[in-house]
Amino acid sequence: MNIEDTLIFLGHVDIFSLLSPSERRVLLDTMNFVEIEKGQVIFKEGDRGNTLYIVKLGKVSISLRLSNGQERELVEFSSGDFFGEMSIFENAPRSATCTTKEHSTLFTLSGDAFFQFVESHPYIAIKIMYRMLNSTSQRLRNTDEFLSDMVQWGEKARKRAVTDELTGVYNRRFLDEALEEYFISSKTEQQALSLIMVDLDNFRDINEAYCTAVGDAVIISVVEVFRKKLRPQDVVARYGGDEFTVVLPDTGSREAKRLAEDICVCIEQLDVLERLNGPITRVTTSQGIASYPEHAKYLKILREKADQALYRAKHEGRNRVIIADAYIPH
Repeated sequence: MNIEDTLIFLGHVDIFSLLSPSERRVLLDTMNFVEIEKGQVIFKEGDRGNTLYIVKLGKVSISLRLSNGQERELVEFSSGDFFGEMSIFENAPRSATCTTKEHSTLFTLSGDAFFQFVESHPYIAIKIMYRMLNSTSQRLRNTDEFLSDMVQWGEKARKRAVTDELTGVYNRRFLDEALEEYFISSKTEQQALSLIMVDLDNFRDINEAYCTAVGDAVIISVVEVFRKKLRPQDVVARYGGDEFTVVLPDTGSREAKRLAEDICVCIEQLDVLERLNGPITRVTTSQGIASYPEHAKYLKILREKADQALYRAKHEGRNRVIIADAYIPH
């Protein structure tokens, strides 16, 4: 198996499309490669499953046994397709049977190996899971409710592991672990990395003027703005009640500021409070930006600089974006 050809192939697999060549090489070390003859069963309906499969060559069929005893083919997978992703999250019984339609070669990734990979390389894992969820949801648009239920199991398991329960964005624990991977990757690839610290202005007053349910609605509305404005490679995490951190890979401070200011304006235009006719009618944010290598050479300093810029945004009147002071070498 030629390594360079394999890395190129993996780059064309949808769930790995956001990975750099060096990240794909790291991932390859966690996977196995198997050859299976035509007509062989890879797994049966009811088997315990915990493996993701990627077809390199050949064709495989996913089928379901109907109540009348007949087999119904649900989908056919060929080179570059993946399947079995839900099982690595839930380790639940297979709900269909998988058979090779011709001599096939596949990459496999077990659930245990994947979760070890999440712990050791969270930055890469984030990008895989993002594409995994999007690709699987897209696949469901032309499939049965049966498969939709299968993906829901996998999505819920994913959310329990790495996301905030209220909003569905990444949680603090996971991003704390991932940030170092982001930073190391940026240094290795010689790319910029920007960090945005975001606080909602006067959030305690909003909760006191209305109730926590309204506060939750505000948080959810703000997250929807993040979803619409951030790019696929960007990551947002909820750090506290009204605190968020946004990571922008391969992004300098100027581009980060344009994006942050756009988000700031869109959040101010939310009508979630306006229609309640209460004492507070606007939702606004204060945002602080720091970028590597422009503002800091180390991750700890980068976070401190972003936090300091956030403090300045609040001190200078809120509802604004402030960029950190430039790094001055000693």
